[in-house]
Amino acid sequence: MPKPPRPLPHLGELELTVLDHLWDAREADVSETHAAIGKQRGITANTVGSALERLFRKGLVARHKVSHAYRYSPKITREQLAARRVIEVAGGIEALSGTAWLSAFVSLVADADEDALDRLEALIAERRGERGRG
Repeated sequence: MPKPPRPLPHLGELELTVLDHLWDAREADVSETHAAIGKQRGITANTVGSALERLFRKGLVARHKVSHAYRYSPKITREQLAARRVIEVAGGIEALSGTAWLSAFVSLVADADEDALDRLEALIAERRGERGRG
């Protein structure tokens, strides 16, 4: 049985903005990230670099050195971050696996978009197929 993900580290507003930029850019260095988000906020490249370093230490971005600068890329997708936030708000993965939460979730999905229920069913079947092969 796979272990539940570590709790999400606290993310400040600048870190979330930097992650958002990396999701769009796929990869960037400090200068590129500063040009995209730092200048309009009136913050220095060092401040942006510190945010990237914090994200790296928190395990949310990867980095590799090119010449004298690091290039950063996200290790987590927007969707994964959103899902992990939902899990934490709900009280953890154990709480979400309870029948009441699952039933409420399925009802919300069905009420919002009937096709989403079909997609959810397909995802569940796909996951079960992966487990059978693993």
